Amino acid sequence: MKNIHEFEIKNMLRLAAEARERAYVPYSGFRVGACVKTGSGAYYLGCNIENAAFTPTSCAERTAMFKAVYEGERYFEAIAIISDSLNCTAPCGVCRQVLAEFCDPDMPVICADKDGNYELFELGELLPIAFMKKDMQTV
Repeated sequence: MKNIHEFEIKNMLRLAAEARERAYVPYSGFRVGACVKTGSGAYYLGCNIENAAFTPTSCAERTAMFKAVYEGERYFEAIAIISDSLNCTAPCGVCRQVLAEFCDPDMPVICADKDGNYELFELGELLPIAFMKKDMQTV
């Protein structure tokens, strides 16, 4: 796993908790916030944004990642996720796939509960056999 200091983990969780406050969750009431740190040192925040049709709902992780990619970022150092849950919240399968598109398998993924207690994973642990560009080769 790439090295990440405790101070940085706490900072990213604080930022993710701030992002959680902006969640639009009129259906589930379940707020999630995310903070992604890029190779340039910038932080991008995201929250979950629900939709009555459910399928167009965006998770906090994807909101943060897509904001960063839109701004031209392509290298990522870590992501922190915090929710309203009593349990540490890991990215869903779709978010894991999005992270795998842009992030190294050894990137730290910080998964926290509502109080900021966290577990630390490598992205590759959460999605060991990701579908990648190389998997689209036909010849």
